[in-house]
Amino acid sequence: MSSTLSRTALMVAMPLLCLLLSGCSQNSSDNPEADARPKVAYITNGIASFWTFAEKGAKDAAQEFNADVNIQMPANGVEDQKRICQDLLAQGIDGIAISPIDPDNQGDLLTEIGQRTNMITHDSDAPGSERLCYIGMDNYTAGRMCGELVKEAMPEGGSVMIFVGRLGQANSRLRRQGVIDELLDREPDENRYDEPSAGVIKGEKYTILDTRTDGFDFGKAKAQAQDAVAKYDDLGCMVGLFAYNPPLMLDAVREAGKVGKIKIVAFDEHDRSLQAINDKEIYGTVVQNPYKYGYESVRVLAGLARGDSSVIPENKILYIPARQIRNDNVAAFQAELQRLLSTEESEGTTNVVSEPAGDESP
Repeated sequence: MSSTLSRTALMVAMPLLCLLLSGCSQNSSDNPEADARPKVAYITNGIASFWTFAEKGAKDAAQEFNADVNIQMPANGVEDQKRICQDLLAQGIDGIAISPIDPDNQGDLLTEIGQRTNMITHDSDAPGSERLCYIGMDNYTAGRMCGELVKEAMPEGGSVMIFVGRLGQANSRLRRQGVIDELLDREPDENRYDEPSAGVIKGEKYTILDTRTDGFDFGKAKAQAQDAVAKYDDLGCMVGLFAYNPPLMLDAVREAGKVGKIKIVAFDEHDRSLQAINDKEIYGTVVQNPYKYGYESVRVLAGLARGDSSVIPENKILYIPARQIRNDNVAAFQAELQRLLSTEESEGTTNVVSEPAGDESP
């Protein structure tokens, strides 16, 4: 009796089991990429509060496009960035989005990445490399937008000093040149470059006294700002092209009792810069959209990993527009940033290898 029941149960169960197995097999073979999760990497050029927004965008895109993103923020410059990239290549990463620190001297690394996986650049470009796409703002245009803010802050003209972490990056060179060309009312030319060692650059209304680089040394950055305030009695405006520069410049101006006398124009959305714009101690800033840098980078890399080349624009550039922030719109912009960071973080979609730990800027 029990043997008959067992045979009957088995006869009923076997077709159901075969049907189930057949269905699973069919789903997998008909769409083998449906459950595949590309593993991509998002590499910055340093550790920065700026990159917090890019990290959020990368995570959101990873969730939306069913990918795993490895976010890395090199703390020790070019060599650290190289080590990170080579480790990722050894792991068989499906794509890398990188902000090159010194593209002119990282050719071998960029070639290696481009030959072994899908490579795109973000924030700062390396157009001579094998990158498939650049995602970021037009840094030259953004520099000119910064120059416009200088003109608004100091319409009568005067002397200007520029401060930046380093000029090896394409983005910083282009920003600086954009500021200079705008102040001298030159025709746009992204290939123009005024060497910092050439000395004073004088126009009809504005004179660029000097460009100071600090190598991401915050103590040096502040000391250079203090030196400029003390050295040039007629200094009219200080321009900071990396996020940490403007707050340190403001400290130097405050200490000298010259708030309002020396105008300050900023770059990026450092909390202290935005508050100072609210307080009318800094005239304005040009902001990027790092959230979109992270989001679009992961979207594009996930698409490429699945064989979708349509994610690459025809000109291989995906520009994310910059914006000018002044006293009249800074509160709305701060609220926008707060809403962005207060939304729920994506869960289980990323492998964040290095968290922001400072205020360096791209």
